[in-house]
Amino acid sequence: MYEGGRGAGENGRVTADSASSNHTGDYQDLVDEISELLGAPATLENRDFELIAFGVYDSEGELDESALDPVRTRSILTRRSTTVVREWFEGFGITRATGPVRIPPTPEAGVYRGRICLPVRHRGVVLGYVWLLDDDPGPSDAQLATAMEVTARIGALLADEAQHGADLTRELRAVLTAERDWQRDTAVAELRTALGPRADVPHTLICVAPWSSSEAPSVRTVQGATALCTMPWGTSAQSLAVLLRLRAPDTLTPATTAAGRLLERAGERGGAGVATARVGLAELGAAWREASAAARAVGAEPGLGPIAEWRTIGPYRLLTALPPDATHDPAVTPLLSPAHSELARTAETYLDCAGQATRTAAALGIHRQTLYYRLSRVERLTGLDLDDGEDRLLLHMALKGARL
Repeated sequence: MYEGGRGAGENGRVTADSASSNHTGDYQDLVDEISELLGAPATLENRDFELIAFGVYDSEGELDESALDPVRTRSILTRRSTTVVREWFEGFGITRATGPVRIPPTPEAGVYRGRICLPVRHRGVVLGYVWLLDDDPGPSDAQLATAMEVTARIGALLADEAQHGADLTRELRAVLTAERDWQRDTAVAELRTALGPRADVPHTLICVAPWSSSEAPSVRTVQGATALCTMPWGTSAQSLAVLLRLRAPDTLTPATTAAGRLLERAGERGGAGVATARVGLAELGAAWREASAAARAVGAEPGLGPIAEWRTIGPYRLLTALPPDATHDPAVTPLLSPAHSELARTAETYLDCAGQATRTAAALGIHRQTLYYRLSRVERLTGLDLDDGEDRLLLHMALKGARL
């Protein structure tokens, strides 16, 4: 259970990893309304115990360090709860409750302060929870009843967004997997219809690869996300595609921030790519090629990542657009064997340094004579002349392409 405290967000208001649609401000306003009603900070989470919004209540009884039990501390640091914590709280019947649930302090479980849980429901289905610390004296029954009326309004927003987000997932996947132009045009038109006025704002695409979960996260948990879906990645893995709206086409900071949080959630080594921003949806196919190319480049060249914008990946902008075998060349094949990995590294560093021996030797931490000896061996193995510009280009492309 996420419970914010001091420092939880700018000015005490947290919406990071929060609702992604134009409902974001509505959630915050409603949570603030509950905080004012009950005289205590209220936290809104979805049913997966992921943060949506945190309301602040200014009073002399502001929370101090005594409020930070282990469960609370862990949730502040990670912005979500563990499976064990979630199951423990669900054991008090919050998934079935239609009214406030008081949860007593349980020190042996790391819960030193009691909680009040207000289930957020819509048409009988629980969609989230509003949490408060239970003080003495806590809120009255009348206050809690009024707060439950506010949770009903939150439930309506969550239900609307859940349905909308599910539809957009299918639409986005249809756009990104279309094999023919007419199929893509049709899918883009359907996505544009679903988005309405939001279709014409600046967007970018993010690719996170590999993505370990079989399902994409909810759009509510990725701030700024318009739609997202999983996509094939190689022969057996998958990636995550996120369509993210931007305030301006020349500022990709929201995308790199979202990509960083998604990488944390991926739970394994991987990378993320961010496409060039576009206004509107007409070029989503090209944007996806850029985002996935940047993610592939991170996998090939970790120094580019863990998050790379397409415009920063240099020669990989061209190499990733080529067929898989296009950069294989028989002259370079002997150099790519494991027995010659040091020679390959030397040659690539030399070419990265524009053929400058002093820079190359310094980068590799070797003497210049050692460098010259290794380069002569590279020439003998490949039959290429490192004083010839075209041979250098061929070798450089082959070495970079081998990483992909």
